[in-house]
Amino acid sequence: MNNSFRWFLFLLGLLVFSGGIALTINMQHLGIHPWDVLNVAMFDKVGFTVGTWNIIISFLLICICLILDRRYIKVGTFFNAILIGAFVDFYHWTGILPTASNTWLDIVFILLGICIMGFGGGMYNAAGVGSGPRDGFMLSLADKLGAPIGRVRIVTECTVLILGLIIGGPVFIFTFVFTFIQSPIFQATYLKLGAFVMEVEYKQRLKKRKESVS
Repeated sequence: MNNSFRWFLFLLGLLVFSGGIALTINMQHLGIHPWDVLNVAMFDKVGFTVGTWNIIISFLLICICLILDRRYIKVGTFFNAILIGAFVDFYHWTGILPTASNTWLDIVFILLGICIMGFGGGMYNAAGVGSGPRDGFMLSLADKLGAPIGRVRIVTECTVLILGLIIGGPVFIFTFVFTFIQSPIFQATYLKLGAFVMEVEYKQRLKKRKESVS
């Protein structure tokens, strides 16, 4: 295993994660993630695309991170900032994902989208090539304030949610249960894939060491 595998896992994770975002946005009348509430609100009020606003906000957060604590910003962070927004727009442009039907199927699809986001997020984070702009921002802020990351995440996402709601973003019941569904899937995927990456790399280093000795 080498860096090419890590990058493959990272890019595949971004593609999967973006598909989950795009699917939940299609079911936005049921409620979406706080950051996407803001993206959709800006799209409705100003224009451009949802993906474009994702990119704009991502780079704004990267700039703040560079001021607060640049150690969380890596090459992968910039790819994350660009590609997630681009992939979300690609999914919406192709129209390959289900759209709202105002039936019980919408609940199934939004739950599926949230699960996909958890899985994809775990994948690209397990690759270890850089935190996402939002995660990097919250980690930097937590370090700067000396506050627990969990508390900083709650305050940040509540602030983003309120801002998106004021602008006119879609907020409903799934907005408030999003994290409770996504986080366990994210954690399980991240831990399992992260352990897999480390185990295989360790075995490869051990193999090279034996070959060099022989």
